[in-house]
Amino acid sequence: MVRGVVSLPHGTGKVTRVLVLCTPDAEAAAKEAGADYVGLDEYIEKIKGGWTDVDVIITMPSIMGKIGALGRILGPRGLMPNPKSGTVTMDVAKAVKEVKQGKIDFKVDKSGIVHTSIGKVSFSADQIRDNAKEFISTLIKLKPSAAKGTYIKSIYLSSTMSAGIKIDPKSVEEI
Repeated sequence: MVRGVVSLPHGTGKVTRVLVLCTPDAEAAAKEAGADYVGLDEYIEKIKGGWTDVDVIITMPSIMGKIGALGRILGPRGLMPNPKSGTVTMDVAKAVKEVKQGKIDFKVDKSGIVHTSIGKVSFSADQIRDNAKEFISTLIKLKPSAAKGTYIKSIYLSSTMSAGIKIDPKSVEEI
């Protein structure tokens, strides 16, 4: 099971909506950092009512007790804050800045495939290459020590509605 986070040098090209659930003393810092929604109890009530119109939820460790009850709603949508992905932290302002700049999390699915977005078609070739290099080098660093043999068997790059372009895995191992 390989999972992790990576900050792409040129971002993903998408606008990320961020909800910060924090104490009132940290609200000003979160808003300054660029959070779209900041609060606590009123947003917890909205989420209980079915509102999940955000891409990332960032919170503080002291508040995780209140958010634990929302696990059934947030878990299946992949929105549950997690210390491993950097969404449960004391420094919410830093976490918001990272997410807004293009920090993505990824994990391997049941069949050993990692699906992720590293940019848009409107990006230049250099921007896509830099993002791909950063992502693949992070993936190689996360290789489990128990993994034997060929770690990356194939790499395909494609836009949403196009055929995939096969990339030679040996050409990226020198990164």
